[in-house]
Amino acid sequence: MEKLKVKGLKQKIRNAIQTGEVTMGSKLVMKVLLKGDVKLVIISEDCPGEVKERILYYSKLSEVPCYPAKGGSLDLGMACAKPFPVSALAIIDQGESNILEVTKH
Repeated sequence: MEKLKVKGLKQKIRNAIQTGEVTMGSKLVMKVLLKGDVKLVIISEDCPGEVKERILYYSKLSEVPCYPAKGGSLDLGMACAKPFPVSALAIIDQGESNILEVTKH
């Protein structure tokens, strides 16, 4: 599984947040994965082990691509323009961003 750099994703994530629909936080990500509305999941490198395993399991069941971002939850939070750590985020609607293109690599 290729790791995505947070710096390269920063603009794409912000654009998706502004123009589309994004869910942040591991608990919410797991909930939306179970509903089946998710197009892409991004998790931080330092996402807690059990949480990371559950998100990977749910994404595999839902056939949703799940990519680890290269960087910690603080880096991912900063990429989302949030003043707190974000361990996982789910792209429900990419809006005007091209963030789903990262799954084609």
